Amino acid sequence: MTKIIGREREIKMFNKLLNSKSPEFLALYGRRRVGKTFLIREYLKSHIEFSFTGSFEAETNIQLDNFFREYIYRTKGKKETTIPKNWNIAFSHLADYLYLLQKKKKKIVVFIDELPWLDTPKSGFVSALEYFWNKHVSTMDNMLLIVCGSAASWMQQKLFKAKGGLYNRITKRIKLNPFNLQETELFCKSKHLKLSKYQIVQLYMVMGGIPFYLNELTQGKSSTQLINEICFSPTGLLANEYDQLYYSLFKNAHNHISIIEALANTPNGMIRAELVKKSGLPDGGTFTRTVDDLLESGFITKYKPFNKKKKDIIYRLIDLYSLFYLKFIKNNVSEQSHTWQKISNSPSFTAWSGYAYENICMIHIKQILIKMGLSGTFTETSSWKHRGDDETPGAQIDLLIDRRDGVVNLCEAKFTQEEYIITKKYIADLRRKRSVFSHVTKTKKQVVTTLITTYPAIRNKYYLEEVHSEITMNDLFV
Repeated sequence: MTKIIGREREIKMFNKLLNSKSPEFLALYGRRRVGKTFLIREYLKSHIEFSFTGSFEAETNIQLDNFFREYIYRTKGKKETTIPKNWNIAFSHLADYLYLLQKKKKKIVVFIDELPWLDTPKSGFVSALEYFWNKHVSTMDNMLLIVCGSAASWMQQKLFKAKGGLYNRITKRIKLNPFNLQETELFCKSKHLKLSKYQIVQLYMVMGGIPFYLNELTQGKSSTQLINEICFSPTGLLANEYDQLYYSLFKNAHNHISIIEALANTPNGMIRAELVKKSGLPDGGTFTRTVDDLLESGFITKYKPFNKKKKDIIYRLIDLYSLFYLKFIKNNVSEQSHTWQKISNSPSFTAWSGYAYENICMIHIKQILIKMGLSGTFTETSSWKHRGDDETPGAQIDLLIDRRDGVVNLCEAKFTQEEYIITKKYIADLRRKRSVFSHVTKTKKQVVTTLITTYPAIRNKYYLEEVHSEITMNDLFV
């Protein structure tokens, strides 16, 4: 258990289920490589009496053979010796084995991993699972059935919104999210990596808080060396992860990739009509399902701009690895050892790092609100854009915090390698944005400027005139 970093909320849920006096059915899901399997196997290893994992694109007979191998191992070959012909028979065998374990006082865990991969065409897997729970497991008070999957849309449709025998049967659900910055720092420390917070933010921009990616980090190297090794070397994990990531998660993954790549070209996001046009997908059910898949899996996010209607919802790509791959890795994998060092000194990196830092801020809204003393205040985060007209110039605010206490914070994120200096030109731009926002929206709330920097900005006269509050990189590690 000492190997587990963070995950306090999930562990609290596990403990509650282990202490339950009733049969429990937990569904845990989250994007690929986020650490679902590790968490379950590591924390619940003393309770697991049967564990089985689906295989990607394997036929039903292969899946059944794999299932039976685990069954033989658990029963030591003392029961059935013939591979089951279908999932009903397979689960019947498993139920017989579990009935023998009912004398045990502690909670017994059955763990079925990569559940969506088991639902092959005409396999009858879902109906067999329904019967297994309804007929057998739901009668065993010391049972905890855990199912796990990376394909969030499948989990939603077949389990959470099921209309058949599994309707309302899931007793608990957990969506496992990537690490935040604090958890990423703890992970790095557990690997004895001597990295500054700035270097950790750089790494987070590249791979997000995905534990499987972070596990590639090795001691004695700078963030620049690590990024070059993991992303730009032909044998680096993230040099070849992109296609595999989407094709292992989604059927018709080319549709998902079309949306991801359309959004990658517009870092500030776009409305649905624009996304339909840029992705090349027809507007309809397929487009809606594809977007929902990506939203549920955490690759993209959506939000309603300030004072706008539902039709104006903005979709934005927030998967940091996908953004980085499409911007830099895709055409730059080589045997050279200094690829990233060259790129990171280019103007394109400066522009990209600003967008990446904005995404990190959006992911860490909770930490920003804590620093601002707003964790107990009702707030809504959104964006705002005015295209400009004869009366007022155009203005864009990528992150604003609308507060119930009568204040709107217009947030400006700045990623720099040193203390940020506010110039006369920049302060004029901030004032213009604030003025245009107040005039166009006609808000009666107090509108103030909040700066989100890496290192504290120098408090010159321009800073003191305009900046109401400041969040620094360290505050995001709370």
